Amino acid sequence: MAISFQQAATMSLESIQIGFMPPADRVSADNLFQLVAYAQSKGFDYIVSPINSPAYRRVLFEGDDSQSPNLITWRAGLEAFRPDDLVLRTADQSDFIVGTLSDWQDFDSQDPKVRLHSELALRQQFNWASHLGLGGVMLPYPPSSKPLSNYGRVLTGSISMLPYTACWLRVPCMDEDLEKNVTEELQGMKSWERWNSILNMAGSQSKLGVALELSATLPTDHVLDRWFAEPVKVVIVPEDIFLTNNKGYPVLSKRHQQVVRKFLKFKPYFMITSSSLPKLTFDEFSDDALENILSSPHADYLRYLHRTQDTLGVIDQFATGYQDYLQAPLQPLQDNLESSTYETFEKDPIKYQQYELAVERALLDRPIPADGTPDVTVITVVGAGRGPLVNCSLRAAEKAGRNIRIYAVEKNPNAFVTIQNMKASLWGDRVNIVFSDMRTWNPPEQADILVSELLGSFGDNELSPECLDGAQKVLKPDGISIPANYTTFVAPMSSNKLHADVASFKDLKHYETSYVVMLKAVSLLAQPKPIWVFEHPNKKDIQLNQNPLSNHHNIRSGSIEFTSKTSGMIHGVAGYFESVLYKDVLLSINPETHSPGMFSWFPIYFPIQTPLYIPAGGQIVLDFWRLTDARKVWYEWQVSCKVEGLGVIHASALHNVGGRSSSIGLY
Repeated sequence: MAISFQQAATMSLESIQIGFMPPADRVSADNLFQLVAYAQSKGFDYIVSPINSPAYRRVLFEGDDSQSPNLITWRAGLEAFRPDDLVLRTADQSDFIVGTLSDWQDFDSQDPKVRLHSELALRQQFNWASHLGLGGVMLPYPPSSKPLSNYGRVLTGSISMLPYTACWLRVPCMDEDLEKNVTEELQGMKSWERWNSILNMAGSQSKLGVALELSATLPTDHVLDRWFAEPVKVVIVPEDIFLTNNKGYPVLSKRHQQVVRKFLKFKPYFMITSSSLPKLTFDEFSDDALENILSSPHADYLRYLHRTQDTLGVIDQFATGYQDYLQAPLQPLQDNLESSTYETFEKDPIKYQQYELAVERALLDRPIPADGTPDVTVITVVGAGRGPLVNCSLRAAEKAGRNIRIYAVEKNPNAFVTIQNMKASLWGDRVNIVFSDMRTWNPPEQADILVSELLGSFGDNELSPECLDGAQKVLKPDGISIPANYTTFVAPMSSNKLHADVASFKDLKHYETSYVVMLKAVSLLAQPKPIWVFEHPNKKDIQLNQNPLSNHHNIRSGSIEFTSKTSGMIHGVAGYFESVLYKDVLLSINPETHSPGMFSWFPIYFPIQTPLYIPAGGQIVLDFWRLTDARKVWYEWQVSCKVEGLGVIHASALHNVGGRSSSIGLY
């Protein structure tokens, strides 16, 4: 029993779906089902077949008079397929077959009759594919010498005829139709450029996907990265790009292996193509002949690559199910966190190892009194939650051999129940628990060390600056804060999937909202750069033992310029942070300095409503503002593109003006 494409899409990481595509002229209505049966017996998951036979080319009516009765009848839609027009004549095994459209259609021909008839033929083929219930249809790559405007229009207007059938455009990763003196990088980018033009016409929510065909020569890594941000549904692996090892088995080069392994993480279908099959008549289709045609060592090799993937790391295991899933950032001052949220954070061993190390080093750096009398260090943990930082501080004191007294301050009444139990059963008199908002609490004594875990994915987006400003009065004049500072990083990014997900809400609000996302189907168009920093304690703006009179000192802005090595589409901005807890003890989600194994924070995504095209070598300018009033904090952002000699060529609207769509509440 064949596995349907709908079933395959829900299968686990344990499976890989591999199909076989023989040359179109080797498949006919007479031998199709023998090919299907044998492909199934050899372990293939689907087979690729032309929908139509070469006879169907008659519908171009090349050379016919425009008043030909047959032509007029066909144009009017009054003529169905003739039997000899079709390779796929019945719905038998339709869930095992991907149909391909005829490659003689020319939607951008100089001849208006050819353009029209090509469009009518495509619609007739789409209609038939939908009627048969095919799992998917694949369109040929338009010749590089042809414009794309009418092709894109026809495809955009016709794809709705396939409500339940996947639609893929076959695209080579290297456009080898270009002139021979063109660089490999340009060959790779040309393919992406043509795909991007068609997708832009179809719109971000189009069901159109890519069937990306690998070649013997691969583009550069930063060109290939563009494809990981596109809806690649199929990876085509031609037999002739395989090498032969010393045992006579087909293998891929190291670089091809790396590319295939990376695509495996996205769970596309794979398709093996062959260009060298013998052309057999129906009578010649014996088992021996089929054994030669559909032997599966190439498929076996792809399955081997799938089986031998690296085991998932801690971050990937934790993120399973969250990749490219839009989540609203926390509102810790407005909302009380649930127990499950605390539990998730507490499972991150790396974060608390770093906090423990920071507290230990801070304790060791404190001078011992000259007279040798025991000195007690006062540690105040604000936003104590269910107590993980209290436990870190107690362990750090034990390692450092120092005496400490802890105040644990928490405003969430539900979390406070937990730390009451912790005090009774574990902490005892070493810890004083306080039910209060850290910003309004007046301590019985001031602290030597103020410890908090208030950071968000953007560093300050969960109001760590505002919270620590209010808590700063609990510190002694020479007291320290852990963390000591945090820096926000931004980078322009491309992701058709994330843009389509935001677009599906069909309103402005969601384009002007930031999202916490485990980025996967994303290409960064440049490496992240820092845009602003916060430091604690903030002695410059806040008087000793005083609350700030306003929040204006926490306003930030930045304008950062990036150069894009290759052309691309900008769908928004990725945000990260780096934090110095104490001296050289760091936490980071910046890709270049990411704390190994830490999963408490995913990056943050700021979408833009209209994607912007950036040519290779162009400059991308990200303008960001962190703004505030008496009730809330919000971000505004804009993206623009510049080209040397021309200045700004594209600019987005200013997003989230006045915090109209999204903000973080101060109360």
